[in-house]
Amino acid sequence: MRAIVEFQFGDFLSVAIDQLTHQAAMLRHLTGGQVSIPMVVRLPCGGGESTGPQHSQTMHSWFAHAPGIKVAVPSSATDAKGLLKTAIRDDNPVLFFEHKSLYGTRWAVPDEFEDPDFTIPFGEAAIRRSGSDITVVATMTMVEHALAAAETLADDGISVEVIDPRTVEPLDTDTIVESVRKTGRLLAVDEAYLSCGIQGEIVSQITEQAFDSLEAEPRRLGNPGVPVPFSPPLEDEVLPSTDDIVDEVRSLVAD
Repeated sequence: MRAIVEFQFGDFLSVAIDQLTHQAAMLRHLTGGQVSIPMVVRLPCGGGESTGPQHSQTMHSWFAHAPGIKVAVPSSATDAKGLLKTAIRDDNPVLFFEHKSLYGTRWAVPDEFEDPDFTIPFGEAAIRRSGSDITVVATMTMVEHALAAAETLADDGISVEVIDPRTVEPLDTDTIVESVRKTGRLLAVDEAYLSCGIQGEIVSQITEQAFDSLEAEPRRLGNPGVPVPFSPPLEDEVLPSTDDIVDEVRSLVAD
């Protein structure tokens, strides 16, 4: 059977880190592929809902670091369905992070959404908006912030390309590198803690593979490294916003 587990909050993953990283993630490798672990763990996550520091983290960076685990971070209903079906069919453990702030959002969905065989492959990023001046890589709710920022910046004549990785393990570095080779600039935006966050991995991949194309230093936006406050005004100060993205892009394009 193909197990689907749901945690009430993704933060509680820390209680199961031994079972996930030492057991589920490694058994297929330790048995030479004789044992598969077709398990999906659904994980409501993220801030913006004033649920306090123990219920507002986005911990996908932690587990993208663990070999044997795949990590999905959908940003829309279409991607949630397509990626979840792919996750269920995978023979490896998959952590499926669902941002709580997206649960109340409604989207138009394509006709193929109704196809029972509709899936979205892991490791294929989506270009949510094409642009020529800067690449913004964003995940989950940050995709909406990035798109809103791109609209504002377009009024200033700044063309922003927005890339949604959809999975951070595997991470589609080819699409990001190709975009940065075109735009010459990079901003990585995610709610994860900046220290050892997925933003840093994206920046590292670009500096290794597309350094000669950069016209300005790549930058990161994320939680600066503090527990997510319960107080809404303080929470707003900690989490990246549309205005934060606009400010960083203007600064990078001006360099």
